This record gives sequence, C-alpha cells and structure tokens, in this order.
Amino acid sequence: MVMDAETEAARRQMIEQQVRAASVLDARVLEALSAVPRERFVPAGFRAVAFADTAIPIGHGQTMLPPALEGRILQALAPERGERALEIGTGTGFFAACLAQLAGQVESLEIHADLAAGAVRTLAAEGFTGVAVEVADAFARRLEPQYAVIAVTGSLPVYDPRFERALTVGGRLFVVVGSAPAMEARLVTRTGPDSWLAESLFETSIEPLVHATAAPRFRF
Repeated sequence: MVMDAETEAARRQMIEQQVRAASVLDARVLEALSAVPRERFVPAGFRAVAFADTAIPIGHGQTMLPPALEGRILQALAPERGERALEIGTGTGFFAACLAQLAGQVESLEIHADLAAGAVRTLAAEGFTGVAVEVADAFARRLEPQYAVIAVTGSLPVYDPRFERALTVGGRLFVVVGSAPAMEARLVTRTGPDSWLAESLFETSIEPLVHATAAPRFRF
C-alpha cells in the first residue's frame, strides 16, 4: 500500500506540476492522463522515472513523449466520444490508451513489430479494448479519409500532406514539422473536401518518424 500511495502521489504531481503548468487545463484530458496507469506502459528499467518530465527511451532510437507534451497534443486535438482516431507511432501504447479514454476507438500504427507486440500486451493487461494496433509503415499504408482525429507522434522534417488527406471534414491532425532543435507543432483542420487550415501551436523537438522525408541539406 505504501508503494501505491507513492505512485498516486507521483501521478498527481505529474498532473499538477507538469501538465497543468504547460497550460493543459481541459478537465477531460487531465482525467484521461490520470486514469491511464503510465507506470505500466514504461519499460521496466525506467519505471522509477515513469512520471518524470523527460522523454523515456523505449528502443529503436524512439522515446515515450513527456507527459506535458502528451497533454498538449490531446488538448489541441480535443477528441470527442465516438470520433474515429488514428495514431501514427504506437510506442508503448500509453498515448493510444489516453486517446481511447477520450474518443473510444483508436487505430494505431507501429513500424516496429516488437514495440507493437509489447503495446498490445500492456493494453490488454490493463483492459484497454478500444485500441487496435497494427504493424505497419504509415508511409506505405493506404489511409482513407475516415478519421476525425489523427496524432502523429514522430516529427516530419518536411511536411507530408498524406495525413491531412486522411481526415474527414472537420477532422483534426496534430503533427510536428521541422528539424532539431526547434520544430513547430501544428494543428491542421480539414475545413472542406479540398481545404485545410493549419495553426501553429508551439515549438518542441521530437524524434522524426521512421521513413519520413529528410530535410534538404544546404550546400555552400
């Protein structure tokens, strides 16, 4: 019980000192981040820092996004119950579980089979039945325009319109564009059959999505 109390105290501290401090004030988002047991989705060797304000390595050069950034993504997307959601980059499955708390049903694509398998095991063990994980390369898979919410959890050095085209009208896409150290987080909304509105949200820096187009190199 002592360990449980310590875990819950660390979770509350994460919400109050990291997520709220990043101006994530949406009650539904805060509830989702509180309800999903983050410590169960963190690799065993890093569970002591499950609630820390840091990116946690998960293998293949990939990391679990910091809690505050995950909260900002969820708040920007504002998923509603019953909306169809797509995540590009499953990782450990934590963000997909949070997204499922808000939207209900989530499809998540992960290029690394071992990460996908681990996410499936954890999601099942924790009772998150609303997430369907598929081993797939998002750049090789056909995406139909059927999603109200799309979260791309790896950056795109060069913006790729394939993801915005997979939105329904009124659908929202979160994506990070650019190269380190400063990248731009964007919210793209499909406003009509052939129109989209892009909004710059904040600066951040995350690992690029596997097989994303590299930024051109300048030659002098």
